[in-house]
Amino acid sequence: MLLRLSLFLFVLSGLAARTAQARQPTHFPTDSAVQALRPMHKGRAVAMRIAVPSALVALGVMAHSPTYSTVLCQAKQDMQAKTQEVFGGFDAHGIDDYSRHAPLAIAYGLMATGHQGERSAVAFTLIYLAAHELNEGIVSNLKRITAEPRPYNAQDLSSFPSSHTSQAFLTATLLHEQYGRQYPWVSVSGYAVATATGAMRLMGNKHWATDVLAGAAIGFLSAETVWHLYPALTKMLPPRLAHRLLLVPTYMPGAGAGAALAFRP
Repeated sequence: MLLRLSLFLFVLSGLAARTAQARQPTHFPTDSAVQALRPMHKGRAVAMRIAVPSALVALGVMAHSPTYSTVLCQAKQDMQAKTQEVFGGFDAHGIDDYSRHAPLAIAYGLMATGHQGERSAVAFTLIYLAAHELNEGIVSNLKRITAEPRPYNAQDLSSFPSSHTSQAFLTATLLHEQYGRQYPWVSVSGYAVATATGAMRLMGNKHWATDVLAGAAIGFLSAETVWHLYPALTKMLPPRLAHRLLLVPTYMPGAGAGAALAFRP
């Protein structure tokens, strides 16, 4: 029961904000009173998209030590014990190392096959790079500050939050923003992969449930922050510079394929 509840909360954390936004009507009545409520509804939706993930991060911090919350700390340990009773010995065989990047690969695959998204390939890449740096900065600093022992190794103090999960939800959120409105199934697929990544980290005893929830929240917030700030940031670039940026495919032996930004003189 505890396992089902944890997985339900995990899925909910990634998708609740998206469904809330999708359910808002795209056309509003002409009645002035209803029109006046439109900014209020948008404000509440934005607040929920920030409040829910932020609460999950705070929950993870509070569950870090009995000093903050004995109840949450004990619940975290009990949930891990129940999970291992069911999935003890589970081994993802490294699938989670690749699945966290799968939504990003889907996005570039769609762009490569001529499916136009919300932003250009260059813009999408810039957003991803900025969101990735923001996400990594937050995650690495939280790992250093909290020094949370991993469930399988008390000597490894890098458990909180889950980096794999944060990267998975970051790429899934960017995929949703790029293609989710045109192809809802793409958005669902991206979040499903991200959820599976977090579940594998939990079942493999690599992370506590609170690590996974906080990682999902940080990845989501990092992607959303950069995505919505990008239009304002591009206005700071000189127009000539913005038009001269190119996205160039790259390949390095042993490192695989990738992409780089180049400046066209």
